[in-house]
Amino acid sequence: MYVNCHVECLCDNKELMTCVRSRFTEDMKSVPIAHRETQSWSDKFALGAVRFLRSVMDLATGSRHPVERVVGGSKQVVEWRMNGSKWLVRFIFLESVTGVPRMAGEILRHLRSLRRMRMDNGWIETLIGESFNERMYLLTFLKLYSPGIFMRTMILGAQGVFFNGFFLCYLVSPKTCHRFVGYLEEEAVIAYTRALQDLDAGKLPLWSRLKAPEIAVQYCNMPEGHRTMKNLLLYVRADEAKHREVNHTLRNLDQHIDPSPFLSKFNDESKIHPSKGLENLKGVGWRCEDAL
Repeated sequence: MYVNCHVECLCDNKELMTCVRSRFTEDMKSVPIAHRETQSWSDKFALGAVRFLRSVMDLATGSRHPVERVVGGSKQVVEWRMNGSKWLVRFIFLESVTGVPRMAGEILRHLRSLRRMRMDNGWIETLIGESFNERMYLLTFLKLYSPGIFMRTMILGAQGVFFNGFFLCYLVSPKTCHRFVGYLEEEAVIAYTRALQDLDAGKLPLWSRLKAPEIAVQYCNMPEGHRTMKNLLLYVRADEAKHREVNHTLRNLDQHIDPSPFLSKFNDESKIHPSKGLENLKGVGWRCEDAL
């Protein structure tokens, strides 16, 4: 059983629930890569759309994924070297895109709440928190890299097409849209994980001495001794993993009557429930019966 709770008036956007930055934990170092298998035509459409968007993003940012090639009769993995600038370009493009869907969904749910004169059961607050979180990380990476006119034009065009397309899709099938965002966040977790692997492997030597921008220190509440570029990526990846869980879970719920389980209080403390932090993290999302 669950008890839906009202969200208190927030005087500071730092308190929005979808960011797990309250303290640096060991859980951030072990965020897993996860993929939810498709179970319906809706899921397949969402996954296909994400893969298409990823190919566009790869082309726009000049980044590539490792590929397998047959060399001398045996398969070998060919890795493409990504430098710090390319990673930052990818992050900026990624954050500028992932911040769009939640706002489109929030607008539509807000208008529906006004029309029906009913509470939205925490969905609006959840989506606002996620969009704010993505925007703050975009502003953080912009402190480290300033994109040129071409990149800004690409972002402008992508945002214009993406917002309107997602807005229309959310009118038709909000479940498909939340699954799309879940798959999109899966890609984000993969991107930040690979960047961390490059950093640990010594492929990004400048980042080993780079400090996190002050905006990230304040927003993430980063403690002394953890204000490095590596730890910034750990914070961002942890939030992306949480967004992945949230949207896969929201896709599984009844879009009209179920509350957001991430803003609910549960009576039965003996069972594992969704939370605001990394504890009980489910990369593929919660089933409806488990989430509520």
